[in-house]
Amino acid sequence: MKTLLVATDFSANAKHAAEYGYNLAKQIKANIVLCNAVIVPAEMPQSGVVVWPMDDIELFLTDSAHGLETLKSQLEKTARPDEFKPEIRFRNESGMVTDVVESYVENNPVDLVVMGTHGEGMSSFLLGNHSKNMIEATTKPLMLISPETKIVPLKKIAFATDFAHPENDLESLFHLIPLAKILGAEILLTHIHDGEVSEELKKTIANFMTGVSNKANYPLIYYRSVRNDHVEAGLSWLCEYGQVDMLVMIHRPHDFIYRLLKRSHSEKMAGRLDIPLLIFPAAK
Repeated sequence: MKTLLVATDFSANAKHAAEYGYNLAKQIKANIVLCNAVIVPAEMPQSGVVVWPMDDIELFLTDSAHGLETLKSQLEKTARPDEFKPEIRFRNESGMVTDVVESYVENNPVDLVVMGTHGEGMSSFLLGNHSKNMIEATTKPLMLISPETKIVPLKKIAFATDFAHPENDLESLFHLIPLAKILGAEILLTHIHDGEVSEELKKTIANFMTGVSNKANYPLIYYRSVRNDHVEAGLSWLCEYGQVDMLVMIHRPHDFIYRLLKRSHSEKMAGRLDIPLLIFPAAK
């Protein structure tokens, strides 16, 4: 990984996520783009047909640039002289967070998007939440950092899979392995199931593990099954008692009605964790 984009709104939660992203960038020798989406009232749904003066928009952008400079200075002060010092660049633009971030990553090399969760650990996870919208919209791996996330080395990474889409899972796993190698972290392939595993699924798992062994060239990959009637409860148990430092999931988009009435497993887990949640978008 060469470039991390860290989205910020200058809140305390966002600042903590930026500190986490900066610390990770130091470890993996990557650079950072600090990104702030300037949301003006005329762009909000409640604003109706109000046209916001261009001079005021420019003022918002100036304030944003000042905030990014201040955040950069604060982050750089945490680096020791003997550490890698990430280059920090800026991106600020008027618009919604998802639009600004996706516009940047479409036209610039970005390997990972980092952002903080909103609200009280995202326990409510409302439909209008920026983090939820990013989960739905992101085309790049997205790392969500809660206010409770501690800035500690990543030594064990749980990669959750149900083996329903093994080729997609392998693709995401192979994107994760270079990060794990740099960090020297174990990858725990985690399967939550609610009963006996069928013979067909056992064969799928065996073939999957053989493919990983033949292609990954990384010995620190293990398999762990957890029996639980509920995926989120099983993953929460593993993260709490399995000494897991980060959870990885693949987000598979659903249609509008499903999104309106329900949430994906990755969206539900975003409201439960005090460790980083790394979400890979499903291959299209």
